[in-house]
Amino acid sequence: MTATDWLAIAVWGISSIVWVEIARDCNHALAHVWQPLGRLHNWHHRVFRPDLTPVNETIYRQAQWRNDLPESLVMLTASGLFGVFAFVVSPNVFWAALAGTLYSVSFLFGAIARGMGWRWAHELTDLTHLPGPFQSPPSRLFVNRPYHWRHHFDNQDAYFSGALTLVDRALGTALSLKGKTVAVTGASGTLGTGLLKYLHLSGAKVIALTSSDRTLSLDLDGETVEVKTVNWQIGQETELAELFEKVDILVLNHGVNVGGERTPEAIERSFEINAFSGWRLMEQFLATVRTNRDMVCKEVWVNTSEAEVSPAFSPLYELSKRTLGDLVTMRRLDAPCIVRKLVLGPFKSNLNPIGIMSGDRVAQQIVKKAKRDDRNIIVTINPITGIALPIKEFFVSWYFRLFTRARKLPE
Repeated sequence: MTATDWLAIAVWGISSIVWVEIARDCNHALAHVWQPLGRLHNWHHRVFRPDLTPVNETIYRQAQWRNDLPESLVMLTASGLFGVFAFVVSPNVFWAALAGTLYSVSFLFGAIARGMGWRWAHELTDLTHLPGPFQSPPSRLFVNRPYHWRHHFDNQDAYFSGALTLVDRALGTALSLKGKTVAVTGASGTLGTGLLKYLHLSGAKVIALTSSDRTLSLDLDGETVEVKTVNWQIGQETELAELFEKVDILVLNHGVNVGGERTPEAIERSFEINAFSGWRLMEQFLATVRTNRDMVCKEVWVNTSEAEVSPAFSPLYELSKRTLGDLVTMRRLDAPCIVRKLVLGPFKSNLNPIGIMSGDRVAQQIVKKAKRDDRNIIVTINPITGIALPIKEFFVSWYFRLFTRARKLPE
């Protein structure tokens, strides 16, 4: 065989597995909107308690026959159709597409084994439903236990993916904001107001954290909606500790731009507001992550700005934002929950009156990309940022992995 043949074999084999996973996830999503499928799938949601222990053995086994077995047959059918397609397109190596069929058969066998009540089957073939403490936050590319837990106990109309998160990312169901309590700093600014608006429209319960002494409100299609407003000042981060216990998502969006100043006072102000205040708030919030639910549902979003990788023509703004960005990169290595970066290009605001993009549009894109589970949410007109930021993040992250020590948990 030639190298081209081996490449074709690999492509057909991997594609067949991805294809049946997409079919399984689409079937799952359909079960939440089409009643005939939903009646079968509801058995799956009756099985588990919040700690992922089965309610009882009878319901668990019934759920395998009524939900998992039909789901496996959907996968098997999809793999057969893919095999026919592979035969038409590439008859000499079409057999590689049988990988999807074997993969589907393994799910079929697992469903039968669990339905029969074989004791080993649950632990070996139902990995996303195993009980016990979560060891890490929800994964981004592959479904782990924390990711799937959210489908059962956060929002059953989201998190449909079973192994790969492709379908959820495409549908915008990889993060549900419905019912979440979201606090936004810098809430009275252009971006802060926009974030409050689109978070509210996504079903979140928003809290405005601002240095302003007025109560903030949103204008939604001519209707005024008052927002819970909490006043705080730089240096008073610890006073928000009690509030953070009840917050699911903290958006760190406050900042300052001193322009061309380079006085000691300007340096101190830039780093205190743009870097160290955000750092203290993030640590204050991360300290509230204690339970499985906290690890799964709590998040921090940090506006580090495009200044992480590109000139902002405001040196102190760049230096302070890069410092915050690097601190976030380091903290992500052992953070107990998801930490997202908001890497934004120049939008028109009080900080940047000559900005190019619309602040409202940027806020809308941030929320949309968060629902797709982007961990680095890039919104900019500069295509170089989309290349430079992931490269910078990769190398800086590995630099910290190699030359810093992981935080030791108390025994």
